[in-house]
Amino acid sequence: MSRARPTSPAVTVVGIGADGWGGLPEPSRDALHAADVILGGARQLDLLPDTCSGERRSWPSPLRPAVPGLLAAHAGRRIAVLASGDPLFYGIGRALTEELGADALRVLPHPSSVAYACARLGWPQEDVEVVTVVGRPVARVAAALHHGRRLLVLSAGAATPGEIAALLRDRGFGPSPVRVLEQLGGPDEDISEPLPADAWPADQPCDPLNIVAVDCRRAPDTLRIGAVPGLPDAAYEHDGQLTKRHVRAATLAALAPAPGELLWDVGGGSGSIAVEWMRTHPSCRAVTVERDPVRAERIARNADRLGVPGLRIVTGAAPAALAELPQPDAVFIGGGLTAPGLLAACWDALPVGGRLVANTVTLESEAQLAAAQRRLGGELVKLAVAHAVPVGGFTGWRQAMPVTQWAVQKTSPSRYDDPAGAER
Repeated sequence: MSRARPTSPAVTVVGIGADGWGGLPEPSRDALHAADVILGGARQLDLLPDTCSGERRSWPSPLRPAVPGLLAAHAGRRIAVLASGDPLFYGIGRALTEELGADALRVLPHPSSVAYACARLGWPQEDVEVVTVVGRPVARVAAALHHGRRLLVLSAGAATPGEIAALLRDRGFGPSPVRVLEQLGGPDEDISEPLPADAWPADQPCDPLNIVAVDCRRAPDTLRIGAVPGLPDAAYEHDGQLTKRHVRAATLAALAPAPGELLWDVGGGSGSIAVEWMRTHPSCRAVTVERDPVRAERIARNADRLGVPGLRIVTGAAPAALAELPQPDAVFIGGGLTAPGLLAACWDALPVGGRLVANTVTLESEAQLAAAQRRLGGELVKLAVAHAVPVGGFTGWRQAMPVTQWAVQKTSPSRYDDPAGAER
């Protein structure tokens, strides 16, 4: 049996495009005519005719923190909210749903800018990657750059196309054709001719209401950075404290990231595990803990360059630095295993179903992992990698330092120092 929706939702969210009032269907016009108060951006409010007599309130900046207060201030009144295009596609609809719940909203969508852009370019929408930089760093576009991918970037304003072109050049995607689509669906719609990012003028004028289309093309001499864990070691700035490529790929496989999950990366080094965890899905989150401030700054640069500027970096020594962190879905320990209480703090922080993976190259830490595996189960493996190197006029194998890895899933709410609860 389907659940009945309320007959009088608290808020009606109306999608509106660059075509303004003329492009709205009758239900959207009726909702705006009936509203006691209309919330929206100044540009959107200016699109309404005088027949919409409700009180008009422009969103403040920053918008998200102001939403609860504005809704509370107009409680009991008929509220309409103007949104660009489809309110639930990178729009205000998400914040309103999180604040009020879906049942308190009536959403009247308009075609999104992405739908318009795909229609104008002839790009099947399901084959296009969409990235928004509205209120977010432009650096996050880097995670979506793969040769042959079609990319649409939701712009933050007139400067965004130039920033995207500069990022493409910096990341080795200068040959990529870039097009700017302005005022889509409106009377002033304009679509630029494709121009390689390498040739994009620094002073190119653009309308603030735009979306950027990129047909990704990697320069031939650019380091190939794929879409799965195990990026080349050369992709990272590091001082030697780096989980090497083959071990990193095995470690991410053991951590098994899933959309929306949070990782603690303890002993961040270069941040490679946290970076590649976040690159597996846009909703994956990570906190890396690194006691060395110089390395912490290096982690931030790596995260920015590889498209995950949202990586949270905590500078401090574990386990003390873990005390105020949100509960993780998985924990990776890449250093500091011999620190008193570290392994216990990480295990106790995990929920049932959480995963812990720890790597070490020392005998002392290996003994600690072996003892933990006897108590808590999981899989204890040794990872050994050898590289072919010249030996005189021939070729031989050079063995890298082997890595002992313990991977375990928490199947009960037992604590690390509770042997009875941890026994198999």
